[in-house]
Amino acid sequence: MDWYHYRFRSVWDLDAAPDAVFGVLERAGEYPDWWPQVREVTPLDERTGTARFRSLIPYDLVVSARESRNDPRARVLEMEMTGDLEGWARWTLSARGAGTRALYEQEVVVNKPLLRRLAVAGRPFFLANHALMMRAGRRGLRGVLARRHTV
Repeated sequence: MDWYHYRFRSVWDLDAAPDAVFGVLERAGEYPDWWPQVREVTPLDERTGTARFRSLIPYDLVVSARESRNDPRARVLEMEMTGDLEGWARWTLSARGAGTRALYEQEVVVNKPLLRRLAVAGRPFFLANHALMMRAGRRGLRGVLARRHTV
């Protein structure tokens, strides 16, 4: 087993149309407004930027991200990351009744030295930390979508 390698998959069912969800998710610079663990996003140009994440574990992860796909027709957003995490993350949206099913997938290798040193013993905690981060993101996105729908 490669203790530094992680694959994540989350499915969020949302009560908003896919285009509305896509419109929020494609504005990565606004993630810190609604996703508590996304602490900072600094755009560098139209397709690249840096992001800083922190969840319950008291450490920051900093990545450089480059948008590799933004396809509103297919409703797919994808980015490549380097830095403390190296790999990719992707949103794929599909209609689910009057709402949206948002599939989040991520495959990364951890480069941050402390996390590499704690890879074996800390892995269950790192996985739980990620799950909590995803739950908070889903809650935040639902809140943004509800506010936009009622305005």
